[in-house]
Amino acid sequence: MSGEQVQLPGPDNLVDIFEQAVDKYKERDLFGTKNEEKSGYDWVTYGDVAERVNNLRGGLADQGIGKGDAVGIIANNRVEWAVAAYATYGLCGRFIPMYEAELDRILKYIITDSGIKVLLVARDDILERVKNFPDEIETLEKIFVIEGDGDNSLAALEKTGKEKPVPSVKPEKTDIAGLIYTSGTTGNPKGVLLTHYNLASNAVAACMCLPSDVGPGDRTLSFLPWAHSFGQTAELHMLIHFGGQTGFAESPLTIVDDLALVKPTLLIAVPRVFNKVYTGLKDRMEKEGGLPKKLFDMGLVESEKKRAGQGGFMNSLKLGLVDKLVYSKVREKFGGRIKMCLSSSAALSPKIAEFFFDIGIPVYEAWGMTELSPAHTVNTYEKNKPGTVGCPIPGCSIKIDTSLGFDNDKEGEIIAYGPNVMAGYHNLPDKTAEVFTEDGGLRTGDRGWLDEDGYLHITGRIKEQYKLENGKYIFPADIEETIKLSMFIENAMVHGANRPYNVAVIVPDWLVVDPWLKEQGLPLDHAEAIKDPKLIEKIEAEVQHGCREFAPYEVPKKLVILAEAFTPENGILTPTLKLKRREVHRLHDDKIEALYESV
Repeated sequence: MSGEQVQLPGPDNLVDIFEQAVDKYKERDLFGTKNEEKSGYDWVTYGDVAERVNNLRGGLADQGIGKGDAVGIIANNRVEWAVAAYATYGLCGRFIPMYEAELDRILKYIITDSGIKVLLVARDDILERVKNFPDEIETLEKIFVIEGDGDNSLAALEKTGKEKPVPSVKPEKTDIAGLIYTSGTTGNPKGVLLTHYNLASNAVAACMCLPSDVGPGDRTLSFLPWAHSFGQTAELHMLIHFGGQTGFAESPLTIVDDLALVKPTLLIAVPRVFNKVYTGLKDRMEKEGGLPKKLFDMGLVESEKKRAGQGGFMNSLKLGLVDKLVYSKVREKFGGRIKMCLSSSAALSPKIAEFFFDIGIPVYEAWGMTELSPAHTVNTYEKNKPGTVGCPIPGCSIKIDTSLGFDNDKEGEIIAYGPNVMAGYHNLPDKTAEVFTEDGGLRTGDRGWLDEDGYLHITGRIKEQYKLENGKYIFPADIEETIKLSMFIENAMVHGANRPYNVAVIVPDWLVVDPWLKEQGLPLDHAEAIKDPKLIEKIEAEVQHGCREFAPYEVPKKLVILAEAFTPENGILTPTLKLKRREVHRLHDDKIEALYESV
């Protein structure tokens, strides 16, 4: 069912992508892991990784893995993740990654649905969670522990493979390379069947969009999960194709320190990262006041003048001063060598994108989805328009279905075509049929329009849009992302379907709010603080200020403020930090409904 099979220059399968890279870059560093002293990174080369891939391929073959068999992994990004993936591909097997933080019932569902035969887990604590699965899941035969040291360890499996080597088999381009399970904001996740050419063509096309000064030896810091399509294609397959390097972030809490140690030249990230840097810097400037704040504010004003073509000698002089005293310090926080950043997964505010360009860290926004392997459009060095998600990547195209009756006749559902379009949903023929057009296009479920220059503008997720009582369409994600630009707000959910006005559920950013509470002499107990009129007034003011450019009917009129964060652990966020609106309603519907009681 996949889309147009455009033939791009380069490998048409992931085995060739890896083996050709090893031939070219054998002695170059590939993966870096923070050392035990936390003072630096230990690196392994392309050749080192290839040797382990060869050994593990033999070990998996000894376990009966062959064409079409499924190998699963429950582990965060690490060297062994990549080794297991490419070893499986070399046997024409299917590789199925899962998150360490995933709920046990979802892990069981994925392993059962995908028919996993051999499962790799990171540590004994994960083994403890799944140890009974072989007795409960018909296909699952064996579990191996990556950090183990017994007969069921990955090391033992590699040792067997070294003694019983098996050559790699070149897959057909239409062979299934793996399943990536969607995040499941409603119900069970769907297994997206991705072929070798889906993923290989996406990696090749993405490389064709990189600036000319990006190539072998360029380095990124890996913190997006490879169990998600964005991280897997951009940080693994694409990076290996051009000979790059990846250092693994130790944890989300150490990213700032890890950036300083790895000194990446590329960064693959989501808008949340850039938003937090911007709001954190703005917060620091507000607190410091005096000259730092004046310089920061002057930089914003002068940068806007420069973008508007109103530069000159004084403009350059002022920007040079701001760069030396403020912006250079931000670049150092990123390791001091960034050439470009790629942002996707959610909307990036044009203001944030422009700010990072102004400080010398260009951020290019892209768009796609798991079903597209995942990239389909991207802004590039040569063609960049902030506020859009760029133009289609090589081999891909877009049509807009305007038959859905939206107010703007340019807007409609985005239909995607290209060699990156998935083969379908595993074991879900009806769901597969629903999303494909007769000519092989994928109905993405995203609403958008193309401008006269061919740039794609995303205006919302069709399933998430709703109408107020007055018949006005609301796209909550746009409002939520804008609200979250406030340094005082960590998360937000906007609601108002068939109601007279919008309301919002707000989670404060307590790292910023706690010092403010102390300054105001307010209780530091969060459950008490959210009831205090001063904090309520402050959060309301932040929401109103953030939404000042929205139409009045779009702006939330009333708020619920929560003490507890939205997290994957409490089930409100997916492992990729997507909001489960249904869970917010399930947990807090009484508070939300109370906001309408006086209507």
